[in-house]
Amino acid sequence: MVTINEALEIIYNSVTKKSTHIIPIEQSIGSVSAQSYQASFDLPRFDNSAMDGYAVKLTDAGKAVNIKEVIYAGDRPQEHLHHDEAIKIMTGAPIPKGCEAIVPIEDVEFLTQQSIILPPTINPNAMIRWQGEDIKSGKTFMNAHEKITAYSLALLSSQGITHIEVYRKPKVVIFSTGEELKAHYEKIDTHQLYNSNAPMFYARAKELGCDVSYISNSGDTTEELKKAVSHAMDADLILTSGGVSVGDKDFTIQAFSELGMETLFSKVNIKPGKPTTFGKLGKCFVINLPGNPLAAMVNFEMFVKPSILKLTGTNSFYHPLITTKMRNDYKFKAGKYAVILGKWNGDSFEPLSNQKPGMVSPLEQADGMIVTTKEIDHLNKNQEVKMIPIKFEIQSSKKEDFFIKG
Repeated sequence: MVTINEALEIIYNSVTKKSTHIIPIEQSIGSVSAQSYQASFDLPRFDNSAMDGYAVKLTDAGKAVNIKEVIYAGDRPQEHLHHDEAIKIMTGAPIPKGCEAIVPIEDVEFLTQQSIILPPTINPNAMIRWQGEDIKSGKTFMNAHEKITAYSLALLSSQGITHIEVYRKPKVVIFSTGEELKAHYEKIDTHQLYNSNAPMFYARAKELGCDVSYISNSGDTTEELKKAVSHAMDADLILTSGGVSVGDKDFTIQAFSELGMETLFSKVNIKPGKPTTFGKLGKCFVINLPGNPLAAMVNFEMFVKPSILKLTGTNSFYHPLITTKMRNDYKFKAGKYAVILGKWNGDSFEPLSNQKPGMVSPLEQADGMIVTTKEIDHLNKNQEVKMIPIKFEIQSSKKEDFFIKG
C-alpha cells in the first residue's frame, strides 16, 4: 500500500503527454498548446485614439480652436495638426502627425459647428493608445503547455494566426463491473442498481478535455472482464470502477494482470477509496477505482484528474489549493489519511454532515475537499485549512503540500 503522495508521484513520473497535431484555432478550445507563439507585429499596429474626441495641441488648452476634418478608424490621415486647430477623431482611428493628446467629445464646449473651446487642462498623450503597448513584435504572447481558451483565440486571431499546434486530446474508455448494475436508461429489478459512476466519469473526463467512450457493463467473471478490456486497448486511459476489493467476484485486477498490465501501485492509504489501482497495459494507462460512488468520486479527483491533465500536455497538473478556514468545529476518527468533502462559500469550509463511501448525494453538494493526516481527529472553528477545489476550474503549476497537520 502506498501513501497519497507516493501514488501521486508515480502518476506524475509515469504519465506522459500525447502527440501533437495542427488544427484551426476555432477547433482548439480546451486543447493545450504544443509550442510557444511570438507576435509577428506590434499591437496596436499604429498609434490610435482611445476615445471619440479631438486631436489637439497642449498649448491650445482653454482656447477656442477650429475643427478641421474627421478621421475614422481605417482612415490614413494625411494632414499635419497645427496650433489653433483640432481634428475630430473616432475611437481606433490613427493619430495624425502633430497630435499631442486626445480630448474626449464630452470635455469640450461647442461654439459653432466648426469651432470648440478646449478644457483648461490637457494631459500630455491623454487618450492615445501607442503602437506596441499591448504586444510588441517578437514578444511571446502564448507559451507552450497552456490551455486554449476563448481569450487565447483573441490573441491568436489578433496576430492573423489561423492554425495552431496542440496536443491531441486523450482518449478515455470507461466501463463498470457488476452484473447488478444497469445503465440509467434501462429498466431494473428490485435487486439491481443504476450505474451512477460511469456517467459521472464520462462527464468529468469530458470537462477535462478528453475524447471519451463508454463500454457497457462487464460481467463478474475474469473472461468477461478481459473481453471488455480488449475493446478498450486503443485508449490512452482505461477507467473502471468496482471489482477491485476482496469480494468473491472482484476479478478486475486479475483480468488486467492476465492481459499483461504492469501494476504501478495497488491500494492507497486513503479514506475513502483504499482499493485504488494504477497500472499500464502496453501504452495505455489503467486506473481501477472503487465501486462505491463517493469513494470513486474522491479518488477520481485525487488521482484520475492529474493523470488526465498530464496526458493533455499542460504543466498545470498539480492539485490547486485554496487557503480558507473551518466554519465550525469538526471531529472525525483518527488513524487514516482522510479526504473530507465540504461546501465552500468563499470564506470558510464546512464539511458535509453525511458522506459515507456508498452515497451519491454528497457528490453534487461538494465544492471541494480537504485532506487530513492520520494523527489528527478534529479541526477547530476558524482553523486554517487547504482546500482542493472540485467545482472551480483552476490548476497549479507548483506542487504544494495540501495536508492539514496537527
